[in-house]
Amino acid sequence: MNALFPTTTERLARARADLRMGVAIVLTDGDQSLLAIGAENVSADRLDEMRALGDVSLTLTARRAETLKIRAYDGDLARLRLPSDAGVAWIRATADPADDLLHPMKGPWSELRGGDCQLARASVQLAKSAQILPAMLCVPIEDGRGFASAHDLTVLDGAATELLLKNGHILTQVVHARLPMTVSEAGRLHIFRTDDGSSEHYAVEIGSPDRDQPVLTRLHSACFTGDVIGSLKCDCGPQLNAALAAMGKNGAGILLYLNQEGRGIGLANKMRAYSLQDQGFDTVEANHRLGFEDDERDFRTGAEILKKLGFKSVQLMTNNPNKVAKMEDMGVKVTERVPLKVGETEQNRAYLATKAKKSGHLL
Repeated sequence: MNALFPTTTERLARARADLRMGVAIVLTDGDQSLLAIGAENVSADRLDEMRALGDVSLTLTARRAETLKIRAYDGDLARLRLPSDAGVAWIRATADPADDLLHPMKGPWSELRGGDCQLARASVQLAKSAQILPAMLCVPIEDGRGFASAHDLTVLDGAATELLLKNGHILTQVVHARLPMTVSEAGRLHIFRTDDGSSEHYAVEIGSPDRDQPVLTRLHSACFTGDVIGSLKCDCGPQLNAALAAMGKNGAGILLYLNQEGRGIGLANKMRAYSLQDQGFDTVEANHRLGFEDDERDFRTGAEILKKLGFKSVQLMTNNPNKVAKMEDMGVKVTERVPLKVGETEQNRAYLATKAKKSGHLL
């Protein structure tokens, strides 16, 4: 009968869905428990109920705290006492930088210092995993598992959750089938699914690459705006098309299409970053103001897919040295970095310059 109970990995999938819908989750660690809910979508009713349980705090990443001139006493986190008169509007204005320039004077802040902040840290990591703003309302509670059961909430072990998020997920190939394409009639699409209920990832195989030789490879992160609707703000679409064309001409290749939109922050947060760019911030500054790092992607996924397909070495089509390093770290030898310099436009010139200056891209 115990096999019918969900594992921590399966509970993690539930927690992501809950957070995206504005439902609270419970994190536990020994005798400590925390009720947590995303700042971007908490309702007034749920906020009132959290206040009835105790002192509510707002946990932000150090990146967002830096924007607000808040001291991050917990290193990568800042925890703020929620003022008694703070409502949903105040919380969202603190978490979301959309109107920072209209209302630059925020605060004063009352920061929490000391104590164990590990469950608060796990809640923010979960928020990133759910691709909502990394800002969480938290309140300590007694008997977390009992509370979760009484209120029909998802409960997670904090330490186990952090370990899962750090170590990544298990990939399983679901299916593959022949797929004739414009660049090559000898195409095959492989679908990979993760055990944690997050995004599926794809591998497009061109021709019949020799598994014992370096394969021409592109590690490409999904970009709905660039790949599908022809956005001029990035070079993703032209890079995708150029990579496929090169593989077709070569007669063999592997395109890894990873669902890590917006450098891993998701399409909604990517559009938030675009809105900030319209206010004058570059792509890195926009991510930081939202509370994210420069790049939240996990390139280990690409290396894992390659190994599952039987490849040990690649000629990697990229301008990003970090992709080369991650492949090597994961045991996939990069015999050659193949530059992919296409798609520069008047609209993305500044973006490309920022990638070169701040993210180390070789452009």
